Amino acid sequence: MRLAYTMTEGRGELDPLLHDVAQAAMARGVRVAGIVQINSDRPGCARCDMDAVVLPQGPVIRISQSLGPQARGCRLDAEGLETAVAATEAQLAAGTDLLIVNKFGKQEAMGRGFRPVIAEALAAGIDVLVGVNPLNQSALEDFAGGLAQVLPPDPSALATWIADRPEI
Repeated sequence: MRLAYTMTEGRGELDPLLHDVAQAAMARGVRVAGIVQINSDRPGCARCDMDAVVLPQGPVIRISQSLGPQARGCRLDAEGLETAVAATEAQLAAGTDLLIVNKFGKQEAMGRGFRPVIAEALAAGIDVLVGVNPLNQSALEDFAGGLAQVLPPDPSALATWIADRPEI
């Protein structure tokens, strides 16, 4: 059981990185569960729609809500997130080598969202890879209790970490 996290500097760079890493891992036969995020531009709005793709094969769940073009508050749809959490828990039960969670975010920092699923996966001996931003990094490190390894946001480095599993 290993826990690793990665961060990117540019806005929106983490989502395609983790999506590509998940796809490459599944192509190599790694049984992956979790979510990756796909962002879609919305005409007339500065903010995109956020969709969670439940790994390995869907469904796709909308996790953002439209608050209007001038809104500045949190757009996360907590109900959509919890739906993605439940779908991921079902995938863990089906047999998983690796859990990927696109973001250890505000919900996880407060003990909700994917945090219980991450703990469940680790307790079951499943490796976990999460994305995090600087605002929630300390909450992730507190949750991990010194067990989390930081990885560079590089597809090769992430693929190497995944491949270094003893059973692969």
